[in-house]
Amino acid sequence: MNLRRGFVFAFALLLIAVATAGAQQTPAASPDASAADAAYAAKDWAKAAALYQQLSAGDPKIPRYWYRQGVALQSLGQPQKALDVFAKALDTGAPPPVVRYNMACARASLGQKDAAFADLSEALKQGFNQPEQLANDPDLASLRTDARFAPLLEEAKHNQAPCQYTAEFRQFDFWVGEWSVVATQGRTPAGESRIEPILGQCVILENWTSIGSVGYSGKSYNTYNISLKRWEQFWVDNSAGMIHFHGGLKDGVMDYWTDDLPQPDGTLLRRHLQFFNQGANQVRQFSQGSKDGGKTWFVEYDLTYIRKT
Repeated sequence: MNLRRGFVFAFALLLIAVATAGAQQTPAASPDASAADAAYAAKDWAKAAALYQQLSAGDPKIPRYWYRQGVALQSLGQPQKALDVFAKALDTGAPPPVVRYNMACARASLGQKDAAFADLSEALKQGFNQPEQLANDPDLASLRTDARFAPLLEEAKHNQAPCQYTAEFRQFDFWVGEWSVVATQGRTPAGESRIEPILGQCVILENWTSIGSVGYSGKSYNTYNISLKRWEQFWVDNSAGMIHFHGGLKDGVMDYWTDDLPQPDGTLLRRHLQFFNQGANQVRQFSQGSKDGGKTWFVEYDLTYIRKT
């Protein structure tokens, strides 16, 4: 053999060997996650199940792949396969409330009522908060006539609006309404105020506008602090004012205090703010201040809220 031709032939064989080895080491291309997401959004459950199955095989640590594969399988009427996949979603860190809920749906489809209720109870314990879905999901139809279902539905309502069902958050509701505000002594008009519950009834929002003080307005945000077991108010206004009060309901009176706060003149001012429930249509707001650490007090203002009719 000619040496040059022999070298070329050997080099060609080497290239073929390298290419073959490379082809053997390159894994098959995984499907694009966006294609699986698109199929899921379009409720093309067969396609979504197949694509998420491939994705989870390629990267088994991503909980979303397992969870969505389970939803697709359940929607295809394959609850046992869905259960197996939901278990892997749970193991890889998918949110327990939604996974347990879907496991309950799969078990209900399989006629496993006791296990379905166990999963539902766990989902609610973990914070599942969709009572409308719980009440209307066709997968749970077999459970709704069971006496165990109604308490779970009520628990879902509590999870959805916890403040609405917690007694402490309702202690300041007597201040909610539309009010004309006057000076307690002399009944001189002082302002208008709209007090309303916001953020799932977790916050009582005050909207204040003064009469006489041109353009003065402010808002206070009042809420019960679960960690500190006290009420807090954050007052802010359009003159750069900000005051933080804290306290609680005592003998039917919302009793707020501030710490000793530095004032522009160098003194320290402590405030004591009280709201007296004087029946369905009247609230008294009484504010006092102290510049000697609470030894003596002076009246800052004394207002009466009269409910608008």
